[in-house]
Amino acid sequence: MTAAEMKLAEQRLIDSGISVQELMRRAGQGAAQMIWRISADMPTLVLCGPGNNGGDGYVIAQWLLEKDVDVSIAAPLEPTTEAAQHAKSLWRGRTIALTDAQPAAQFVDCLFGTGLTRSVGDEWFGHFSRLFAGAKRRVAVDLPSGVGSDHGTLLNDIPAFDTTIALGAFKPSHFLEPARSKMGNLVGIDIGIATDSDLEILSKPEISAPTSQDQKYSRGLVAVVAGAMPGAAQLTAMAAQKAGAGYVKIFAYSGFESPHPSIVVETVKDMADLRQKLSDKRISAIILGPGLGRDERAKDLLTTAIAADAPLVIDADGLTVAGPQFANLVKERSAETIATPHAGEFASLTKEALHYKLADSCKLAKQAECTILLKGSDTVIASPEGKVFVSAQTCPWLSTAGSGDVLTGIIASRLATGVSAYKATCEGQWLHSRAGQLAGPAFTPEMLIDQLPATLQECL
Repeated sequence: MTAAEMKLAEQRLIDSGISVQELMRRAGQGAAQMIWRISADMPTLVLCGPGNNGGDGYVIAQWLLEKDVDVSIAAPLEPTTEAAQHAKSLWRGRTIALTDAQPAAQFVDCLFGTGLTRSVGDEWFGHFSRLFAGAKRRVAVDLPSGVGSDHGTLLNDIPAFDTTIALGAFKPSHFLEPARSKMGNLVGIDIGIATDSDLEILSKPEISAPTSQDQKYSRGLVAVVAGAMPGAAQLTAMAAQKAGAGYVKIFAYSGFESPHPSIVVETVKDMADLRQKLSDKRISAIILGPGLGRDERAKDLLTTAIAADAPLVIDADGLTVAGPQFANLVKERSAETIATPHAGEFASLTKEALHYKLADSCKLAKQAECTILLKGSDTVIASPEGKVFVSAQTCPWLSTAGSGDVLTGIIASRLATGVSAYKATCEGQWLHSRAGQLAGPAFTPEMLIDQLPATLQECL
């Protein structure tokens, strides 16, 4: 939930008769129990800010104190909210001025949490850094101080924590870079918040296996439109085949070789011939972009593919060739469209540098009336209706040439089964990340493709 959504959800609980003090008790004691399970009786210093995040810290410290933990609080100011003042009144341990505090084995950060919009001041942040550096274990409560809650932004140059304990609901910055890399192990505490958000964490899909009544066309025919560089189109076709498509064809100009005997290559004479081939009603999904090139022929291939009636996945050069006209080109299509840009390609579509990944993805998805998968270590999937999935599944080894071509093939394969563009994109992203995890370190695109049947098996 965003900061605004969290505030509304908390207010609904308060309106129902649950006090702010009770919510703070639930959050603080839940976090304290998690800290206790992780580190038991490790000497602990809790850094408490003047707001409600600091109030959570007082509750945490008191709970640990009652477990006979050697715990103390460092605070730069007295609490300024009624709930935090109440929490402090229940604290029976030692409170130290921030300037006098010394590091402990465990550092618990309750200086600032959800809703922070500006950097922590130099004096406070200097002491924060000193206490952090002197600890052996570091825990952030809700969010690390110095992180904006909604966009993954770092308001201060903060170090990486061992654990972050989200309170009530996860926030966007728990999964968006560069903030996500600072979270360490991420856990959540339920305080009774009813989540009401268009933002979800991508989870393992449930995929149905073919039935005895299926045949190659009912399982989906994927058509790959090849361009100047055959290797990328070959990878895409192989990925579509291994991800479950019943039939994969490549439409290419003469001289193109099939990557596998079961993948058909049909030679394209000219654009009229391609239009005729793409009009085949048995085609369930079209892929355009991997290895397309950026010449005049590429522009013609783009125009022809967009004019076809089948669902379309556009990636790589297809996006670059479309450029700022992308939204106008695809929003009038009769079938669904999926675009899978990385940050650079996204900028070419919008004529603006990527600023806020969630908001920018949603804006383009709405303008183009298509599903957007914005690639990266914090992949975001946005639907035209405003629904958003963030991928919590990471595999840094996917940052290799050809990985994006494989992703495009997987998504098209899922799209060809007849599910919605948004669902196909979510399924494809999960399968791609999981295949990367199964492939191990330093894999090739072909090795990644070989793991797709195993990832599908996990979802059946």
